[in-house]
Amino acid sequence: MQKFPVALIAIILAAVGIGIYVITTTSGNNLQSTAANQAACAANETYSKALDATIGGEIAAVRMLDDPVDVSGLSFSDANGAPVTLSDWNGRVVLFNLWATWCAPCRAEMPALEELEASHGGDNFQVVPVSVDLGDAVKPMGFYEEINLKELPFFHEGEMKLFSTIKKQGLAIGMPVTLLVDQNSCARAVLNGPAEWASDDAVNFIKTAISLKGS
Repeated sequence: MQKFPVALIAIILAAVGIGIYVITTTSGNNLQSTAANQAACAANETYSKALDATIGGEIAAVRMLDDPVDVSGLSFSDANGAPVTLSDWNGRVVLFNLWATWCAPCRAEMPALEELEASHGGDNFQVVPVSVDLGDAVKPMGFYEEINLKELPFFHEGEMKLFSTIKKQGLAIGMPVTLLVDQNSCARAVLNGPAEWASDDAVNFIKTAISLKGS
């Protein structure tokens, strides 16, 4: 498959009106897979077609992955600084979002993510937003307080390794970037750029994912 330069992709996104911060990194996080995880993340045509049929409107830029990626090993910290990985959400659908306070499109979509979590978060689904502000978590935590985010859980990874790992998998151009992760911790879809995540289109997408199984 032909690969396009990041700069060209950024120009195309700007032309169609998708706000996104294009960034480059050099380090990486942990994305090692066991044989069992790799099997759980095998392509599933039935799953993909069912979810793809719900993509449109406010989330028209979501892209289904031909080759789902095991993201169970992605690691970051919770609000108390304790380490967590995406495998901690096995059994739930996750909307995994990378954001930063310096990213205007990221900031703009946070209230919608808050609303989505408030209305649909629970045993079957959770929004997992991870700040990648460099250094400690003081600034992103301050942003939560500034715009009164109460329902969204807080997570942080201050070295950009998380973004670098996702980028190396061909999933990220810049930020915000959001992955739809199934109950087996497999990334099944991706969106580069912001979206109205509390819209009817997004809610239908999430509800469909909850009703499906990745394998």
